[in-house]
Amino acid sequence: MASILVVEDNPMNMELVTCLLESNGIEVTQAADGLEALDKIRNSLFDLVLLDIQLPEMGGPEVLKHIKENPALQKIKVIALTAQALVGDKERFIDAGCTGYISKPIDVFHFMDELNAFLSDGDA
Repeated sequence: MASILVVEDNPMNMELVTCLLESNGIEVTQAADGLEALDKIRNSLFDLVLLDIQLPEMGGPEVLKHIKENPALQKIKVIALTAQALVGDKERFIDAGCTGYISKPIDVFHFMDELNAFLSDGDA
């Protein structure tokens, strides 16, 4: 069973993503801000992190920077899950170290297809 950390401060988005993942047999751990996310990443093994970019306490880019600077964490796949969907945003997040990018609002019909591509060691 895959294990995913969902880092999302919006309760409705968290509920939707968690429901989609759990209904597909994925173990979900939740974090509502960047500091909580880093604490959970340091203390558990995850196959993937879905990382909102706009977070309280510590934003997604800073969380990503901490992950990529730590040799023990560098290989964790991090997918930016964000409403920042302007031209160039996807490339900016990939260049910063994200494995992939999924824009919000989430397309519930294609969300799992996108995630499964990342979980199967491919890049979507």
